[in-house]
Amino acid sequence: MNRDRSASGRESCIYVGRVWHRRKTPSEHAFAYPLYLAYLDLAELPALFDGMPGWSARRPALSWFRRADYLGDPNVPLDTAVRDEAEARLGFRPEGPVRLLTHLRTFGFLINPITLYYFFDAESRDLVAVLAEVTNTPWGERHCYVVPGSEGDRILHRTPKAFHVSPFMDMRACYRWTITRPRPETGSRLFLGLVSENEDGEDFFEASLSLVREEISARSLAGVLLRFPLMTMRVALGIYWQALRLHLKQVPFVPHPKHLTHTNTQTNSPTTRREVPLHSQSTGDRRHYAEKRP
Repeated sequence: MNRDRSASGRESCIYVGRVWHRRKTPSEHAFAYPLYLAYLDLAELPALFDGMPGWSARRPALSWFRRADYLGDPNVPLDTAVRDEAEARLGFRPEGPVRLLTHLRTFGFLINPITLYYFFDAESRDLVAVLAEVTNTPWGERHCYVVPGSEGDRILHRTPKAFHVSPFMDMRACYRWTITRPRPETGSRLFLGLVSENEDGEDFFEASLSLVREEISARSLAGVLLRFPLMTMRVALGIYWQALRLHLKQVPFVPHPKHLTHTNTQTNSPTTRREVPLHSQSTGDRRHYAEKRP
């Protein structure tokens, strides 16, 4: 099989797997859920789901890719909007394919804690960059992190936390990213790892997505809707259920920074540590990046 092309002839696919979270302080807390995500080549939209019952990128459906749910002005093509954002952050405009890993609007409801845009080089082999569009709940705000790409199958990168996501974590942290390159082979694995470290460089939170590629067909798309009914509603309920569990464990509540007064902003202000590509880190730093599995 040609390593640069899937068996279906499409780059788009469905990824099925598991999301896993673990926090170490101030109370141990962990959970894992099964899920699926859509991986969409923007050049294959909107025709991708034509003829696929219950799926559409043109009109409301059981599972619906709706342009307005994603980055930028909905009147601007998403491909243009994400390239503009990447160019503003990177200083150059990615010219290769752009592929999106996301939840789709399901039964009219959408929640997307994180959406990833993978920018490939012109040969569709190496990642030029990854744009992570993060949405916080319940505020519904969005923020983009840009992770520069590298040759090979894995990106390691560190970036300061710049966006309030959880009311149980403050802003004084850095993220360590591990991102693997999506591959076209059926059954290939995809991994996203995120480790939060405090100002002393100690890990206190880890999250990961461990996924396996499934090709798109009418049968496979019907199958994920049956295996994962009301997927996005389950994600939302899971977020609030885990928040309740943390509250019952008496994990301190951290207000959104916009609600803080001048006198207490130091407890929830972003860290000043700089962004660093981890290929320049020591072996001691890099040992933390082994894939974590539930």
